[in-house]
Amino acid sequence: MSIDTADSNKSKKVLYTVSDNGVATVTLNNTEKHNAFDDIIIKTLTDIFNDIAKRDDINIMVLAANGKSFSAGADLAWMKRMAGYSYEDNLKDATKLAQMLKALNFMPQATIAKIQGAAFGGAVGLASCCDIVIASNKASFCLSEVKLGLIPATISPYVVNAIGLKASRRYFQTAERFFADKAMQLGLVDEVVEAEELTPAVDKMIATLLNNSPQAMRQAKQLAFDVAYQDINEQLLSDTSARIASIRVSSEGQEGLSAFFDKRSPAWQQSATTGSHLSKDSEG
Repeated sequence: MSIDTADSNKSKKVLYTVSDNGVATVTLNNTEKHNAFDDIIIKTLTDIFNDIAKRDDINIMVLAANGKSFSAGADLAWMKRMAGYSYEDNLKDATKLAQMLKALNFMPQATIAKIQGAAFGGAVGLASCCDIVIASNKASFCLSEVKLGLIPATISPYVVNAIGLKASRRYFQTAERFFADKAMQLGLVDEVVEAEELTPAVDKMIATLLNNSPQAMRQAKQLAFDVAYQDINEQLLSDTSARIASIRVSSEGQEGLSAFFDKRSPAWQQSATTGSHLSKDSEG
């Protein structure tokens, strides 16, 4: 379904569907402006991301886009309008973008960005917030803010995490355009495929994820966040030991171990196999 915004036209700028096997697809659909986003689209995405995060029936989210470009970043008309606002109004507006990125980055479900074309400015932030990024060999990236006298502020925590400090120091300042192969070298992109293979590659990744325990994937993702950059001390050892002990005795942990020793498929794989891969309108 499309999440309604101010009017019927705007409601079509972001599409949201959920398949029977628990895969949500969020599609940027503002093709006339190369999927650039404004305050209304940011609110729509925030609402959708928050809805997905609360749903136990969704295990994977794909962030995609229609048209030639993935996203041109911020809509220029919106930026022009905001330039005439006060500092306080700009702060409120920027905070909404920051909250949208946070909702995407910390979504408990596995997230896949499907990048078919240009991803500029804030769109690099969207990609950086996803767990897995699969890009067409025609995709390109640019942290273009300094060309407009701006900085990539709200996206910076996620971009620096994705490509590292050294690369960020370069690309934040140069606003160079780089392509999918370089993006993979930097760590922003995980896989680069031929344009016609992009959808099959995303489908293959979805199938890989559907083979795994949904609850274990959620806990594994949170584990990565919690242990990153932490000192290896007794507190961390105690915490990680408690986590594995807890999941071993959980229902899915017991089912996974039993299935392994019984040489059968676990229940979640059977459910994923019987579920349709075709999207249906979300009821959320």
